[in-house]
Parts: sequence; structure tokens; C-alpha cells
Amino acid sequence: MLERVGLLAEVRDRLEDPALRLSGGQQQRLCIARLLAVGPEVVLLDEPCSSLDPKATAAIEAELLDLREELAIVVVTHNLAQARRIADRAGFFLDGELVEVGPAAQVLAEATDPRTRDYVAGRFG
Repeated sequence: MLERVGLLAEVRDRLEDPALRLSGGQQQRLCIARLLAVGPEVVLLDEPCSSLDPKATAAIEAELLDLREELAIVVVTHNLAQARRIADRAGFFLDGELVEVGPAAQVLAEATDPRTRDYVAGRFG
């Protein structure tokens, strides 16, 4: 699984080291490798690229795009750009209420609910 997520070549000489010695992006890919090892049908990821640099974010997003062919992935994020890059479907929640759900392109670019449009446009306080 380490090879599958592109991590084995980077850590081959440090397999016995604690995971906390890895970079943030490497730690995230390690988490994905671990979850793949148990063979889930559905994966829930909460802000999977939070605090990662653009290169590490791109690696995680590429892996998620590959994985969506095999399993259902639910990503919770405030990063609208990331949602546009990786989501097939999107939902907008406000104060615990599901305000809008549908194809990501529609929800993120042509929202029907004014609350969703305001948030996507950055007009939400």
C-alpha cells in the first residue's frame, strides 16, 4: 500500500521510524495506505489536505481521484478550489442543515440557494 500511494520510495530506509518523523503530506499518504489495507467500501476524510503545501495537496488529490473508481469517498472541506478539483457531487451545509446538494459543478458554480451562492462568492460572514 505504501507503493500504491507513492510513499515507499520516499521512506524505504526509514520503515522502522515513527510516523511523526514524516512530513505532513507523507503522514497523510500513510493514513491513506493504512485505510486501503483494511479494504473499506466507504472512506470519510475531514480536511485531508489541511496545512499541506501545494505539492503534497496535489499528491493527495491525485490519489483520491484514483481511489474513487474503487470506493466511495466523502470529503469534508472548506476549500472550495479543492472541492471543484476532486468532487463529483457536493453538498453545502449551514448550521447543521443540508442546504443544497447535487453535481459539484452545479452546487459550486450555479447554486440555486442564495445561502450557497453567498458562501461560494465569499459573502458569508
